[in-house]
Amino acid sequence: MIQEAKIEESALLTEIALVSKAYWGYSKEQVESWRKDLTISVKMIEEMMIYTFIQETNVVGFYALNPPVEQSIELEMLFVLPNYIGKSIGKQLLLHSFNEARKFDVDEMTLLADPNAVSFYKKQGFEIIAKKESSIPNRYLPIMRKKLSRR
Repeated sequence: MIQEAKIEESALLTEIALVSKAYWGYSKEQVESWRKDLTISVKMIEEMMIYTFIQETNVVGFYALNPPVEQSIELEMLFVLPNYIGKSIGKQLLLHSFNEARKFDVDEMTLLADPNAVSFYKKQGFEIIAKKESSIPNRYLPIMRKKLSRR
């Protein structure tokens, strides 16, 4: 089940983001250096569109959309607990985000992808449109875009 995030889930969502990031083999030090960027604050829950995936009674994943700008909306985050990766939860969250985005009559969704997640996003119709230098030397993060169909 997918539902809006609750303010009291901010710390839990932050931990899901950190654990999910660590899944890709990054060092503890590297993941910890991203803590600020991966922290879900109460303010974010109030101002962004953040939805959680509930399995039984547990939050096992979430996504966050920034408010739309002109005809585009940005998927700020999408994270799933490692034990649930590969079980279509990320795909269900992403499809839900497309439906939420369409409510704003936007033409496209963009995101800054972890290199390990590029194939997942490509399977869902995203394409790489640019690259941005990351905080790790000689590493670039793909900027991806998907055109959204109108329903």
